[in-house]
Amino acid sequence: MGELVVLRIGHRPGRDDRMTTHVGLTARALGADRFVLASNDGRPLTTIDDVTERFGGPFTTDLVENAGAFLNEWAGMIVHLTMYGLPIQDQLPRLRERCPPGCDLAIVVGAEKVPFSVYELADWNLAVTNQPHSEVASLAIMLDRYSDGTALDEDFIDATHRVVPQAAGKRVERTQE
Repeated sequence: MGELVVLRIGHRPGRDDRMTTHVGLTARALGADRFVLASNDGRPLTTIDDVTERFGGPFTTDLVENAGAFLNEWAGMIVHLTMYGLPIQDQLPRLRERCPPGCDLAIVVGAEKVPFSVYELADWNLAVTNQPHSEVASLAIMLDRYSDGTALDEDFIDATHRVVPQAAGKRVERTQE
């Protein structure tokens, strides 16, 4: 079975902490195996790891200094999510042909201006919409469509907490002592 990795590049410490954390949490919740942050600031990983510990996995996080080096060493397919890319709804059938769920896939999500080399290294530059929008929304839509909605049924193991679905209010239960 392949690995589905989300790579966050361009993280600006202090400015993007919350957004980067949300990218990682979205990756975890919607079927990625690993979140890689290209930065010298690993603080967002602490929150993501804490959520994984409480709400289950498997899911891992890594900190790398250089996104280009990571992408150059990656042996699988690379999708770069960008509003300048080709429409996901048109390209997804071809992506699934070349890299069906279960193959090694890295999904790149940017923050600040993405270096042109990422556009060149990517096998696919895909847009959820060609309008300015959130990278968290793009990632969520990409993961959901790529998995054909099955990521929503993901079972997480070794959770100590679980959310109890309710029509109103909030409820979290401990699952283990």
